[in-house]
Amino acid sequence: MGNVLNIVLQRLALGLLTLLIVSIVIFIAVNMLPGDFAELILGQGATPEAVKTIREDLGLDQSLISRYFGWLGGMLTGDLGTSFAQLNFQTNLGGDGGVTVVEQIAPRFANTMFLAMVTAAIAVPIAVIVGILAALYRNTVFDRVANIFTLSSISSPEFFMAYVLILFLAVLNPILPSLSNIYQGMEFSDRLVKSLLPALTLTLVVTAHMMRMTRAAIINLLASPYIEMARLKGMSPMRVIVKHALPNALAPIINVIALNLAYLITGVVVVEVVFVYPGIGQLFVDSVKIRDIPVVQACCLIFAAAYILLNLTADILSILSNPRLRHPK
Repeated sequence: MGNVLNIVLQRLALGLLTLLIVSIVIFIAVNMLPGDFAELILGQGATPEAVKTIREDLGLDQSLISRYFGWLGGMLTGDLGTSFAQLNFQTNLGGDGGVTVVEQIAPRFANTMFLAMVTAAIAVPIAVIVGILAALYRNTVFDRVANIFTLSSISSPEFFMAYVLILFLAVLNPILPSLSNIYQGMEFSDRLVKSLLPALTLTLVVTAHMMRMTRAAIINLLASPYIEMARLKGMSPMRVIVKHALPNALAPIINVIALNLAYLITGVVVVEVVFVYPGIGQLFVDSVKIRDIPVVQACCLIFAAAYILLNLTADILSILSNPRLRHPK
């Protein structure tokens, strides 16, 4: 047990170090974006004096290093700053008040998490079940059809799959709404219905990877001696796969599921834009357009933290599910 705890602590420390390095990359990359928020807000009437005043009020005239450590210190205390755009619209520049980045991101992040959970609830069971059946009936018509379908899903861009689903499920057959205009206080059933189309789009994208990894991991174990012994005992093929092959194939399956769940949080930008879904991806795109630096930095940091956290979770679960990984050679 102590060995497992040490491994978990090492992974967490490595994850924090990775997040620190990623935060530096995010800060530098965001501040290298072309354009200037002050010039964008002032428009054609921008004068050098007015631009300089706004930059001083927002702290954009400070050095990159001091701004980074200020952002890092605020991040460690849960203060990600105030949205430039919201500050400009609600108060005078340089004054107190405005909407903080946390207040602006929190409801959007909740919407994205809801979409990710709906997609995961549909995609993960389908991917694992179809992967097991494809391994059980490999080289059959079912296996070939499943492989062709998954290859088509992987090869198609998300926006293409989104517009195909809109065409067939919202235009030709008006079953689901094409726009996901959800809002706070909305009934769960209505929220679920309006989120189904983007959730189905993401399901088509992520199911293929999980299904193919499940199939490959199980087939890779079917030639093992203990599988042959189970067959010689007269066990049914399904029981052999579920009871003997699947538990030993959990490590790669958990990894690919975690990677795809991370994609559901970090890669939803295109899908949210297509369906006008009020999630963190849509907020990220809107903030980039107006160069709202604090919001862009916070969105990128959330994407990175979610990706790192889910990868660490997959790593730890793989170690717990496979005792051989706890004892390095």
